[in-house]
Amino acid sequence: METAETSPEHVSGPAAGRWCKVARLDQVSQQQPCAGVVDGVDLVLIRTADAVLAYDGRCPHRANLLSEGELVDGALVCRGHGWRFDAATGERRGGLPSVCLQAYPVKIEAGDVLVRLGATSPSAPVAAGSAAAPRRTLADLPGPPGWPIVGNAFQIDVPRIHRILENWAKKYGSIYKVSLMGQAAVVVSDVEIIEKVLRARPKAFRRTGAIERVFAEMGTAGVFSAEGAAWRAQRRLSMQALSNRHLRSFFPTLNRVAERLRALWAKSAVAASVLDIDADLMRFTVDVTTSLVFSTDMDTLGGGDDVLQRHLSLVFPAFARRLLGAIPYWRYFRLPSDRALDRSLAEIRRVQERLVVQTRARLAERSEADSEPRDFIEAMLLARDEEGKPFSDEVVYGNMMTMLLAGEDTTAHSLAWIVHYLCERPDVVARMRAEVDAALGAELTPPDFESAQDLAYVDAVASEGMRLVPVAPFLGFQANEDVVVGDVLVPKGTWVDVLTRLPALDPAHFTKPEEFRPERWLDDRPASDAHVPGASMPFGSGPRICPGRSLALLEMRVVLATLVRNFDLERVGSADAVREHFAFTVAPHGLRVRLRER
Repeated sequence: METAETSPEHVSGPAAGRWCKVARLDQVSQQQPCAGVVDGVDLVLIRTADAVLAYDGRCPHRANLLSEGELVDGALVCRGHGWRFDAATGERRGGLPSVCLQAYPVKIEAGDVLVRLGATSPSAPVAAGSAAAPRRTLADLPGPPGWPIVGNAFQIDVPRIHRILENWAKKYGSIYKVSLMGQAAVVVSDVEIIEKVLRARPKAFRRTGAIERVFAEMGTAGVFSAEGAAWRAQRRLSMQALSNRHLRSFFPTLNRVAERLRALWAKSAVAASVLDIDADLMRFTVDVTTSLVFSTDMDTLGGGDDVLQRHLSLVFPAFARRLLGAIPYWRYFRLPSDRALDRSLAEIRRVQERLVVQTRARLAERSEADSEPRDFIEAMLLARDEEGKPFSDEVVYGNMMTMLLAGEDTTAHSLAWIVHYLCERPDVVARMRAEVDAALGAELTPPDFESAQDLAYVDAVASEGMRLVPVAPFLGFQANEDVVVGDVLVPKGTWVDVLTRLPALDPAHFTKPEEFRPERWLDDRPASDAHVPGASMPFGSGPRICPGRSLALLEMRVVLATLVRNFDLERVGSADAVREHFAFTVAPHGLRVRLRER
């Protein structure tokens, strides 16, 4: 079978004008889209009853990978922000602007799916700046004066690094330079340039080499730090584990964990005790993540095996210290904090090994007819890498750790920051409560997936909290090639750090940006309000947008609904005492609350 020959734009490079194999036909199902890549160009393959269709693989909205989306009622739905495209034509369904995905000719030969590309492709990575020739070099950029050899390294206080970089941006502009032990870095806070940098991954930019080294040293090398073909294979498995279809079937377990959290908070409310609510939320997210990803119920909220939560708490601070430290002393000698980290990593590895042994035994007992993976760890053990080989144990363990870390701190800290703002806004709590009471009826927690999805104001509260404090306030990359960033020629190997919060605090993007105003995210906001939603990017953007976005948003809806449905909220201490503390993610140090039953 073969699609009709259209007149596609063509990609340059070795594949231009040639038929290239992108998949085996048996890899492309009618139930979900399939990814393909040719010369760095991302494609999405869709199988109908009598054809295989190939489209440009990145959503024209924010360049999210469409192969990570879903097929629903004849539409390809982007996982990023829900844009829908007709699977048969590529045309966008509903909404503006009216766009159509670029189609490519396809043919099937000997069970292989072949696609023909040509001169240019909308999904080919572009320079992270204007089309004009660069007007400046690194030498032309302003920046804070540093010291010989070490540059600005000793001006960086790790727990406050995001604030330091943001303050320098206010002083030196939206593109400036710093130097860390001889390593040049360009720091960007212009939203249009940030978007282009994120879209140009993974070809033009990668994680810094320091991230790969530190993650590998700590046994946590997984999809977050992976690059190239290894990243694509691991990303695919992560997205399958976190798909909306999987989350829907997982919801009864999420509801059970939410009930545990409610019961824990109810005991605290009766005792009128002071809560470290961030710690409770981290236990909640560990229980959710281990249940979803490993089919293992740790029950840390109920006082069960909390070894993971206790030891994971040391890992993110260690990442921050080692990634941003001026001298990698730990490679030569160990301080007491390094020895404590080693012990924690060893304990976590023992838990991982136990889970892998149990999973392999479970898989061995199944029949061939029952070979479909039921969770992420099963998928990792059954999958093959880009060379057709099983993933090594180190890759399996690294991705287990990645899922645990990404599922713990980020969502928990985001929720804790939202609680921080709610303590000052009883009017917001009242409006949330009215919406939740109407949706839940007599239930104390959202009883099903649909009830958790239909909470527009709760969603707005979550979006506003993440706008004001994105827990990943800057992202660090390294140029894979000479590239233009804005109007600056950035040489290969230069670090490019993007500040994700400053665009969301720009009055040109949001009216009264310093205020906590959830209403700005609703459709009935005042027409005069500035509202550029793309300027807030708590999950990143582009093809490497956070794979756990859907899970995080679902957890936030469930936790916030449970909180306002059952409890009144009171701050203990002053709002000014709550400090932003960076340890790879931003935690609210000093946040203490007391709950009372409604």
